[in-house]
Amino acid sequence: MQHKITSVDVHLVSMPIKGGFADATRKVETLGFTIVRIGTDQGLEGIGVTYHEVGGEATRSLIQYNIAPKLIGRDPLENEVLWQEFFHYLRGVGRKGLTFCALSAVDIALWDLKGKILGQPLYRLLGGANPKVPVYTSGGWTSYSDDELVEEATGMVGRGYTAIKLKVGVEGGRNPNRDLRRIRRVREAIGPDIALMLDANNCWDAATAVHFANNVRECDIFFFEEPVFADDIPGLARFKRGTDIPLATGEHEYTKFGVRDLVLAEAADVVQVDVTRVGGYTEALKVAAITQAWNLKFAPHAMEHMHLHLVSAVPNALFLERLILFEEITNCIYRNAPMPAGGYMQIPDLPGLGLELDMDFIRERDERG
Repeated sequence: MQHKITSVDVHLVSMPIKGGFADATRKVETLGFTIVRIGTDQGLEGIGVTYHEVGGEATRSLIQYNIAPKLIGRDPLENEVLWQEFFHYLRGVGRKGLTFCALSAVDIALWDLKGKILGQPLYRLLGGANPKVPVYTSGGWTSYSDDELVEEATGMVGRGYTAIKLKVGVEGGRNPNRDLRRIRRVREAIGPDIALMLDANNCWDAATAVHFANNVRECDIFFFEEPVFADDIPGLARFKRGTDIPLATGEHEYTKFGVRDLVLAEAADVVQVDVTRVGGYTEALKVAAITQAWNLKFAPHAMEHMHLHLVSAVPNALFLERLILFEEITNCIYRNAPMPAGGYMQIPDLPGLGLELDMDFIRERDERG
C-alpha cells in the first residue's frame, strides 16, 4: 500500500556547554539538535536529525517554511526524486552549510520511514550484515591543561575504547612544541596498543602542519584530521605529500561534488563526511562509492546514531565517532540510544533507524520560532 506524507514537524533543542571547551580555532558555547518528524497517512513516522553550534534557528525555519510544505502528499519512498527536487529548489540559497543540514535531516527521516514501511533495519536495506559496529571516542580539548588531557585520554581507555582522538593546536596553534609534549605524554600514558588520532581543527598552514606531523609521528598516529583549513585543498594535498601519517578530512564537505574535488586533488586518505550535513543517506551513499572507487577509507564524523547503519553497510568504513561533548544531549533526545561497550555499538533490531525519541524532553525544551 502506497504511503503519503501527511505531516512534517520540526523541533529545535539546544543546551549550553559549560566548562569553557575550546579547540584550536573556536570556543564551544552551545550544542543543539534540529529534529524532523515525518508522518504518513498509514500512521508511520520517520525521524531525522542534524545538529548545530550556531544557526539552528535558521535550519529549523528552512525546513518548516520551505521544505515541509513541498513534502505533503508525496510518497516517502521517492527519496532520490525528492532529494533532486530540493537540491535544485534550494541551490540558490546554499550548496553547503545550514541549507544542507536542513536537507540532510529531512532525507534521514525519509530513510527511517523507508525502513519502517518495509519492516527492516536500515543497515539491512543498505546491504549490511553485521549489527556490531566499531566506535572510537573523541575529546581532548586544547583548553585542557596538560594533566587534564592525559586524564581524559586514560579515562577514555578506561571506558573500554581501543581508539581515541584528541585535539592539537594549543594556544591557538601558536605552540606546536607544547602540542608535541602533550601527545608524547598521552602516548606514554595509554600505551602502544591504543589507536591514537589527532585533530587540529583547521588551525595551521601546510608547512607548520607537516613539520609537526613529522615530529609527532614517533607517537604512532593512526590519522591526522584537518591539519589545515578544510577549504584549503591544495594545502591538504601539500600535507599529504609531506608526511606518511594518513590524512583525514571531509566533515566540512556537503555534497558528492566537494568530495570529488577532495579526492581528485589527492587531498585525503580518510574521508569523514557527516550524514547530517552532506545531504543525508541519499548523498552519503554516493560519497561512499567515490571513496571505494579511489580505494580510500570512509569514517563518518560524529553523530554515531545516525551513522551506525551506514558504517555497517559500507565495506571500506573504519568506525563510528562518539564525541564526549554530544553525550548529554544525545542521551536526552533518545529513549533507547545504543551505548558503546568494549569499543563497539550494537544496532537495534528494529525497523528503520531503530531509535525512539524522548518527546517529553523534546517538547519541554523545544525552541519554537
